[in-house]
Amino acid sequence: MIGFLLSLVVGGIIGAIAESLMNREVPGGILGNIILGFIGSWVGSLIFNDWGPVIQDFAIIPAILGAVIVVFLFSWIAGKTR
Repeated sequence: MIGFLLSLVVGGIIGAIAESLMNREVPGGILGNIILGFIGSWVGSLIFNDWGPVIQDFAIIPAILGAVIVVFLFSWIAGKTR
């Protein structure tokens, strides 16, 4: 149970870092950041593999880079639909 909660916290932090790096706001607040962190971690591990420091099964550097990519794509798609 503690591991699951720590994963949520790390995912939220990764999402918040990517959100601030891109200077864009992700809808959903904290929940949006957690989801962004998980999706970004998945995308980052697919593109950049698992290197760098690992916290709670998240390779931090690829996860942040993947989350930045997800925020960029989300902003780009949302901008196209307006």
